[in-house]
Amino acid sequence: MNQIQQPLISHLVELRGRILRAFAAILLVFVALVYFANDIYSILAEPLLSQLPEGGTMIATGVATPFLTPMKLTLIVSFFLAIPYVLYQVWAFVAPGLYKHEKRLIAPLVFSSALLFYAGAAFAYYVVFPLAFGFFTKMAPEGVTIATDIASYLDFVLGLFIAFGIAFEIPIATILICWTGMMTPKELASKRPYVIVIVFVVGMLLTPPDVISQTLLAIPMWMLFEVGVFFARFYVRKDADAEEEQDSVS
Repeated sequence: MNQIQQPLISHLVELRGRILRAFAAILLVFVALVYFANDIYSILAEPLLSQLPEGGTMIATGVATPFLTPMKLTLIVSFFLAIPYVLYQVWAFVAPGLYKHEKRLIAPLVFSSALLFYAGAAFAYYVVFPLAFGFFTKMAPEGVTIATDIASYLDFVLGLFIAFGIAFEIPIATILICWTGMMTPKELASKRPYVIVIVFVVGMLLTPPDVISQTLLAIPMWMLFEVGVFFARFYVRKDADAEEEQDSVS
């Protein structure tokens, strides 16, 4: 029993150390950025402010909102910037328990998933936000003054960032489906008509209720599915004997 507990305790101690390092990295980035919290929020608000009528502004309805909202955004940005280091800590913890062929597969997938998430967030900021906010401001009834609360705006754009970031992970999900043997790339390609319908439904559910935002999420998801199907051909899972033989040779 003690022989079983010792490795378990050592793994838990290592896990605690990895988690503490990840939190320390996030805190360090936050401390470096907190002075620029208001500037960071101004950058985030630019897509909306640029679409408002002349003289249009954002508002803060809560007493502490002007202080807490930029702080909240800075903490989230700190986490996003620290993601590569956080993923490294995750990888360093699980890698010793993986076979060599699994390391060769998972290592690029782990770090490419972070890049794809960044790409999804950048696509939302530079492409979707200007079009969506332009649509919203033009659809306002006559006589209605647009004055968005800064906390509500932050929650809204964070939801879009997460939606597009997750959507851009489709190639990773597609590759994993083929690698685990659930489906082959050819079988996935045969599901294309269903995938097209699904991505437009997901676009409708995850974006604001306008056709522009829905289409701007659905089309990249479809294209990313095609990319995933293409690269999945290089990650088709071998049988267990072949994998063990490859590891022993390596």
